[in-house]
Amino acid sequence: MSDNDKPQQDDAAANELKGVPKEFLEGDEPSEGKDFNKAFEDFDEGLDEAMGLASELAELREKLARAEQDTLYARAETQNIRRRMEKEMQDARNYASTGFARDVLSVWDNLSRAVEAIPDALREDDKMKGLVVGIEATQRELEKVFKSHGIERIAAKGMPLDPNQHQAMMEIPSSDHEPGTVIQEMQSGWMIKDRLLRPAMVGVAKKPD
Repeated sequence: MSDNDKPQQDDAAANELKGVPKEFLEGDEPSEGKDFNKAFEDFDEGLDEAMGLASELAELREKLARAEQDTLYARAETQNIRRRMEKEMQDARNYASTGFARDVLSVWDNLSRAVEAIPDALREDDKMKGLVVGIEATQRELEKVFKSHGIERIAAKGMPLDPNQHQAMMEIPSSDHEPGTVIQEMQSGWMIKDRLLRPAMVGVAKKPD
Protein backbone atom coordinates (compact mmCIF):
# COMPACT_ATOMS: atom_id res chain seq x y z
CA MET A 1 0.00 0.00 0.00
CA SER A 2 1.33 3.45 -0.99
CA ASP A 3 1.52 6.48 1.26
CA ASN A 4 -0.92 8.21 -1.07
CA ASP A 5 -3.61 5.64 -0.25
CA LYS A 6 -3.31 6.06 3.59
CA PRO A 7 -4.90 9.55 3.87
CA GLN A 8 -7.83 8.31 1.79
CA GLN A 9 -8.35 5.41 4.22
CA ASP A 10 -8.19 7.74 7.20
CA ASP A 11 -10.79 10.00 5.64
CA ALA A 12 -13.06 7.02 4.96
CA ALA A 13 -12.75 5.80 8.58
CA ALA A 14 -13.46 9.28 9.83
CA ASN A 15 -16.59 9.46 7.71
CA GLU A 16 -17.80 6.10 9.09
CA LEU A 17 -17.33 7.27 12.70
CA LYS A 18 -19.28 10.47 12.24
CA GLY A 19 -22.15 10.70 14.72
CA VAL A 20 -20.60 8.17 17.12
CA PRO A 21 -20.43 9.59 20.72
CA LYS A 22 -17.02 10.73 21.76
CA GLU A 23 -16.88 8.48 24.81
CA PHE A 24 -17.25 5.42 22.56
CA LEU A 25 -14.56 6.69 20.23
CA GLU A 26 -12.20 7.14 23.21
CA GLY A 27 -12.91 3.66 24.54
CA ASP A 28 -14.83 4.93 27.61
CA GLU A 29 -18.18 3.61 28.87
CA PRO A 30 -21.30 5.75 28.41
CA SER A 31 -22.05 8.18 31.23
CA GLU A 32 -25.15 6.14 32.11
CA GLY A 33 -22.95 3.09 32.48
CA LYS A 34 -20.53 5.00 34.64
CA ASP A 35 -23.37 6.24 36.85
CA PHE A 36 -24.79 2.72 37.19
CA ASN A 37 -21.41 1.25 38.10
CA LYS A 38 -20.83 4.03 40.64
CA ALA A 39 -24.26 3.48 42.12
CA PHE A 40 -23.67 -0.28 42.30
CA GLU A 41 -20.30 0.25 43.97
CA ASP A 42 -21.91 2.66 46.44
CA PHE A 43 -24.69 0.12 47.12
CA ASP A 44 -22.15 -2.64 47.59
CA GLU A 45 -20.17 -0.52 49.99
CA GLY A 46 -23.37 0.44 51.85
CA LEU A 47 -24.40 -3.21 52.03
CA ASP A 48 -21.02 -4.18 53.48
CA GLU A 49 -21.30 -1.35 56.00
CA ALA A 50 -24.85 -2.37 56.92
CA MET A 51 -23.79 -5.99 57.36
CA GLY A 52 -20.91 -4.84 59.53
CA LEU A 53 -23.25 -2.73 61.65
CA ALA A 54 -25.69 -5.66 61.94
CA SER A 55 -22.85 -7.91 63.11
CA GLU A 56 -21.72 -5.35 65.66
CA LEU A 57 -25.31 -4.91 66.85
CA ALA A 58 -25.72 -8.68 67.25
CA GLU A 59 -22.46 -8.82 69.21
CA LEU A 60 -23.59 -5.94 71.44
CA ARG A 61 -26.92 -7.66 72.06
CA GLU A 62 -25.12 -10.86 73.02
CA LYS A 63 -22.84 -8.97 75.41
CA LEU A 64 -25.87 -7.21 76.91
CA ALA A 65 -27.66 -10.54 77.40
CA ARG A 66 -24.57 -11.98 79.13
CA ALA A 67 -24.27 -8.89 81.31
CA GLU A 68 -27.95 -9.14 82.29
CA GLN A 69 -27.51 -12.83 83.09
CA ASP A 70 -24.40 -12.11 85.17
CA THR A 71 -26.32 -9.39 87.00
CA LEU A 72 -29.15 -11.80 87.81
CA TYR A 73 -26.68 -14.41 89.06
CA ALA A 74 -24.88 -11.81 91.18
CA ARG A 75 -28.17 -10.58 92.61
CA ALA A 76 -29.30 -14.13 93.43
CA GLU A 77 -25.96 -14.91 95.06
CA THR A 78 -26.16 -11.72 97.10
CA GLN A 79 -29.63 -12.68 98.30
CA ASN A 80 -28.41 -16.18 99.21
CA ILE A 81 -25.48 -14.75 101.16
CA ARG A 82 -27.80 -12.33 102.95
CA ARG A 83 -30.21 -15.15 103.85
CA ARG A 84 -27.34 -17.33 105.11
CA MET A 85 -26.00 -14.48 107.22
CA GLU A 86 -29.46 -13.77 108.65
CA LYS A 87 -29.92 -17.46 109.47
CA GLU A 88 -26.48 -17.68 111.07
CA MET A 89 -27.22 -14.59 113.15
CA GLN A 90 -30.60 -16.01 114.17
CA ASP A 91 -29.02 -19.36 115.05
CA ALA A 92 -26.35 -17.57 117.05
CA ARG A 93 -29.07 -15.80 119.03
CA ASN A 94 -31.18 -18.95 119.44
CA TYR A 95 -28.43 -21.36 120.37
CA ALA A 96 -25.83 -19.12 122.01
CA SER A 97 -26.68 -20.60 125.41
CA THR A 98 -26.37 -24.24 124.30
CA GLY A 99 -23.07 -24.91 126.05
CA PHE A 100 -24.15 -23.13 129.20
CA ALA A 101 -27.50 -24.96 129.22
CA ARG A 102 -25.77 -28.35 129.02
CA ASP A 103 -23.65 -27.43 132.03
CA VAL A 104 -26.65 -26.21 134.03
CA LEU A 105 -28.55 -29.43 133.29
CA SER A 106 -26.24 -31.25 135.69
CA VAL A 107 -27.47 -28.85 138.41
CA TRP A 108 -31.04 -29.73 137.41
CA ASP A 109 -30.24 -33.45 137.62
CA ASN A 110 -28.81 -33.14 141.13
CA LEU A 111 -31.73 -31.00 142.26
CA SER A 112 -34.23 -33.48 140.79
CA ARG A 113 -32.56 -36.39 142.51
CA ALA A 114 -32.63 -34.49 145.79
CA VAL A 115 -36.38 -33.80 145.44
CA GLU A 116 -37.14 -37.40 144.51
CA ALA A 117 -35.10 -38.66 147.46
CA ILE A 118 -37.09 -36.72 150.07
CA PRO A 119 -39.19 -39.23 152.03
CA ASP A 120 -42.85 -38.53 152.70
CA ALA A 121 -42.20 -38.45 156.43
CA LEU A 122 -39.73 -35.63 155.98
CA ARG A 123 -42.23 -33.69 153.92
CA GLU A 124 -44.67 -33.85 156.85
CA ASP A 125 -42.05 -32.81 159.39
CA ASP A 126 -42.70 -29.23 160.44
CA LYS A 127 -39.01 -28.57 160.93
CA MET A 128 -38.05 -29.78 157.43
CA LYS A 129 -41.16 -28.75 155.51
CA GLY A 130 -39.78 -25.30 154.74
CA LEU A 131 -36.56 -26.79 153.36
CA VAL A 132 -38.47 -29.20 151.13
CA VAL A 133 -40.75 -26.44 149.84
CA GLY A 134 -37.69 -24.29 149.11
CA ILE A 135 -35.95 -27.05 147.14
CA GLU A 136 -39.08 -27.75 145.09
CA ALA A 137 -39.58 -24.00 144.45
CA THR A 138 -35.96 -23.76 143.25
CA GLN A 139 -36.55 -26.63 140.85
CA ARG A 140 -39.67 -24.98 139.45
CA GLU A 141 -37.88 -21.63 139.08
CA LEU A 142 -34.98 -23.28 137.25
CA GLU A 143 -37.40 -24.93 134.83
CA LYS A 144 -39.09 -21.55 134.31
CA VAL A 145 -35.74 -19.96 133.45
CA PHE A 146 -35.00 -22.80 131.02
CA LYS A 147 -38.33 -22.24 129.29
CA SER A 148 -37.74 -18.50 128.93
CA HIS A 149 -34.59 -19.32 126.96
CA GLY A 150 -36.31 -21.85 124.71
CA ILE A 151 -35.08 -24.88 126.68
CA GLU A 152 -37.86 -27.38 127.33
CA ARG A 153 -38.06 -30.87 128.75
CA ILE A 154 -38.77 -33.76 126.39
CA ALA A 155 -41.90 -35.76 127.12
CA ALA A 156 -40.82 -39.34 127.76
CA LYS A 157 -42.80 -41.57 130.15
CA GLY A 158 -45.83 -43.10 128.47
CA MET A 159 -44.69 -41.97 125.02
CA PRO A 160 -43.67 -44.24 122.12
CA LEU A 161 -39.90 -44.51 121.83
CA ASP A 162 -38.59 -41.74 119.54
CA PRO A 163 -34.95 -42.35 118.51
CA ASN A 164 -34.62 -38.64 117.77
CA GLN A 165 -35.37 -37.71 121.38
CA HIS A 166 -35.05 -40.85 123.48
CA GLN A 167 -32.07 -43.05 124.17
CA ALA A 168 -33.19 -46.56 125.18
CA MET A 169 -31.00 -47.85 127.98
CA MET A 170 -32.88 -51.06 128.70
CA GLU A 171 -35.94 -53.14 127.84
CA ILE A 172 -38.38 -53.95 130.61
CA PRO A 173 -40.82 -56.86 130.26
CA SER A 174 -44.36 -55.55 130.67
CA SER A 175 -47.79 -56.86 129.91
CA ASP A 176 -49.42 -53.52 130.76
CA HIS A 177 -47.78 -51.48 128.00
CA GLU A 178 -47.31 -51.77 124.27
CA PRO A 179 -43.80 -52.86 123.28
CA GLY A 180 -41.64 -49.82 122.56
CA THR A 181 -43.46 -47.60 125.07
CA VAL A 182 -41.28 -45.59 127.47
CA ILE A 183 -42.15 -46.76 130.97
CA GLN A 184 -39.15 -45.47 132.89
CA GLU A 185 -37.09 -42.26 132.66
CA MET A 186 -33.61 -42.48 134.12
CA GLN A 187 -32.48 -39.03 132.99
CA SER A 188 -34.58 -36.23 131.58
CA GLY A 189 -34.08 -35.09 127.99
CA TRP A 190 -34.13 -31.50 126.78
CA MET A 191 -34.57 -29.49 123.58
CA ILE A 192 -33.29 -26.00 122.86
CA LYS A 193 -35.64 -24.42 120.32
CA ASP A 194 -35.90 -27.11 117.62
CA ARG A 195 -32.55 -28.77 118.39
CA LEU A 196 -31.82 -31.68 120.66
CA LEU A 197 -29.88 -30.55 123.70
CA ARG A 198 -29.82 -33.91 125.43
CA PRO A 199 -31.78 -37.12 124.76
CA ALA A 200 -33.85 -38.64 127.51
CA MET A 201 -32.36 -41.87 128.86
CA VAL A 202 -35.25 -44.29 129.17
CA GLY A 203 -36.38 -47.86 129.68
CA VAL A 204 -38.89 -49.23 127.17
CA ALA A 205 -41.46 -51.96 127.47
CA LYS A 206 -41.14 -55.28 125.73
CA LYS A 207 -43.28 -58.39 125.63
CA PRO A 208 -42.77 -60.68 128.61
CA ASP A 209 -40.71 -63.77 127.86
